[in-house]
Amino acid sequence: MNIVKRLNNEFLQQDFTTEDRLAAALERHKEIAEGYALTENALAVLSDMSADTSYIYYGGFADELGIKRSSGSNETPSIWETIIFNRIHPDDLHKKYLHELQFFHFMKRLPVSKRQTYYYIGGLRMKDAYGNYRQALHRIFYTTYPTGNSLWLTLCLYTPSFPNTAADGLIINSKTGQVQALDKHTVVKILSDRELQVLRLIEKGLMSKQIAETLSISINTVNRHRQEIRCKLNARSAIEACRVAKDLGLL
Repeated sequence: MNIVKRLNNEFLQQDFTTEDRLAAALERHKEIAEGYALTENALAVLSDMSADTSYIYYGGFADELGIKRSSGSNETPSIWETIIFNRIHPDDLHKKYLHELQFFHFMKRLPVSKRQTYYYIGGLRMKDAYGNYRQALHRIFYTTYPTGNSLWLTLCLYTPSFPNTAADGLIINSKTGQVQALDKHTVVKILSDRELQVLRLIEKGLMSKQIAETLSISINTVNRHRQEIRCKLNARSAIEACRVAKDLGLL
């Protein structure tokens, strides 16, 4: 499964149609990211998904990880910060990608007015300057594009953590303090109810004709659903689609 490609499709192919780059709003969020780095000693990353660009701010935790500012600039031409991802344990990096995709879909389903209320928190292991893995806390905040429904900016924060803190990922309501397990929100409608029905039958080994008969729909409709499923899950085959869906908790 190419989860990074899947995330790229989700993040970067949103509707950013306005010609106004909203420079003032971007600068304000840069200041917020820098503020987290200064006040929490966080390694803070602000990613602009409309421009496929990230801005990294180095708090004291970056020194602990052996991450130094390069070329005097904190701007990187990608939303994927390899200098950070290379320090995340491979197993936790895969989990991080899956959690980001789940939380992204959770946020997309919310009304725009409620999106600033929620953030993600999860634990992962990061390699420090001495090559040892240590517990870290990862938080994700999204900002909606002011002129539409697309999620525009992502703020990721990395700070030290106690062992096993939110290891499975949590969604936090910052207004009420309510904590919700991320795995309870895998029903985020990445796939429609009908697409899930088709995928479950594919997993059982049924062919398109058998699926059509079982669901009382045409073969053309089944094939269209199969194509949509592969597209949404960025899968090259039905077998891969089932594997991706299991990773996302959809099956």
